[in-house]
Amino acid sequence: MTDEERRHSAGLMRVNHVGEVCAQALYEAQGGFAKSDLTREQFAKAGEEEADHLAWTAERLHELGSHTSVLNPVWYAGAYALGAVAAKLGDAYSLGFVVETERQVEAHLNSHLDRLPVQDLRSRAIVTQMRDDEIAHADAARDLGASELPAPVKTAMQLMAKIMTSAAYRL
Repeated sequence: MTDEERRHSAGLMRVNHVGEVCAQALYEAQGGFAKSDLTREQFAKAGEEEADHLAWTAERLHELGSHTSVLNPVWYAGAYALGAVAAKLGDAYSLGFVVETERQVEAHLNSHLDRLPVQDLRSRAIVTQMRDDEIAHADAARDLGASELPAPVKTAMQLMAKIMTSAAYRL
């Protein structure tokens, strides 16, 4: 890859790493405040898979000669707070939050597959596996009884994701 392509891949992988930092915080908070054992178990299982994603993206950033986001503590704290609020509203709402989050993440990862340099096979493989896992997390949450989120909540989530991804690409 050219230097420019390597920097672009690194920026996209940094965004993905931030997403995994947020996933860790969300699942930890949602699992910690879940009402049912089954919901808690699902958050724990998904959190383990997200930990793999976190490691893969960090390793890929290192391979690309780049770094993780300097704002990771901010992203984690914000995501933990959101996860706690979602969980306090009840398991069905919390699971609905997962479904919508993973739906948005799936779209985001698909856009990264479109934007990654064609020859960056390693990043592409990571993003593809992450996308497949995120789809499975949404399906599992739906199967456990997720509620549909109101449209304004979905819109707010999209706006927050746009701010996060724009900042994380560079920082």
